[in-house]
Amino acid sequence: MLEIQAEAGRERLDRFLVANLPHVSLSKVRRMIADGIVLINGEQGLPGQRLSEGDKIAIHASSLPVSAATPEPLPLDIIYEDEHIILINKSAGILVHPSNKVKTGTLTNALSHYYLVSGQKSARTGLVHRLDAQTSGMIVIAKTLRAHRGLSKAFHERHVAKSYVTIVRGVVDNNSGMIDAPIGHDPKTWPRWKVMDEGRHSQTKYRVLQRFRSHTLLELEPLTGRTHQIRIHCAFIGHPVIGDPFYGRSIEVSSDGPHLKHHLLHASRIEFLHPVSKQQMSFEAPLPSVMSDLIKELSTTI
Repeated sequence: MLEIQAEAGRERLDRFLVANLPHVSLSKVRRMIADGIVLINGEQGLPGQRLSEGDKIAIHASSLPVSAATPEPLPLDIIYEDEHIILINKSAGILVHPSNKVKTGTLTNALSHYYLVSGQKSARTGLVHRLDAQTSGMIVIAKTLRAHRGLSKAFHERHVAKSYVTIVRGVVDNNSGMIDAPIGHDPKTWPRWKVMDEGRHSQTKYRVLQRFRSHTLLELEPLTGRTHQIRIHCAFIGHPVIGDPFYGRSIEVSSDGPHLKHHLLHASRIEFLHPVSKQQMSFEAPLPSVMSDLIKELSTTI
């Protein structure tokens, strides 16, 4: 039985569960509630039911959706692992989990195989956050329900610090700053996610690490967690992430130089309290060779 306690009132049950079970979609959450397997203080819950502070939500763990990823012997760059969590330095081009179109070659497939051959009981990956397929770098995964609950709560309450490194087009003038621009979803345009007045509050801190002739190496810290936030915010200030095929294409700045197969965005650092031991954890993932090689190349043209 998975039990979660509400710490604030007036939040909808379905939205609360999505925030605390990030690997479960809203539609699946609502199906679980409709099937009567979600209880609030011992009574069957309703999708739109408003929670009160201290409410106890219980779900039969066996009823939670289980990853159907087929185990595959794919390489894993493991930065850290204990009985509760595992941290992976994900390569660009790798989906975190299977989609409707892609069923193999994902991080979830690789982890399923790793658990199998290492004799671990975990048959499913407890995803608490994600990276875009073409974004490389650090991702933390829960191996136990206890760790999943703790990490989900930490991410939901913004107690996890994440830093990214990227190379953007153009020379950024200020050494540091804050990009404060709301991001929303417009189904009538492409890309659908963009800065818009009616969007959700979104903030990204940035710091210049190095300037080149027509590019800038940036470190960024997203203070909110919107879809494609860093890529959208960089394009919004006129400095899109190089290699990005979706955002900033209409901005008239210098070209990306060498042909790139994907955008160069790397989740370089993550800091959080261990969900069980409560120790402060800090991890870094080295830059992928495509980024480090390009930095060297750009440095010679300053």
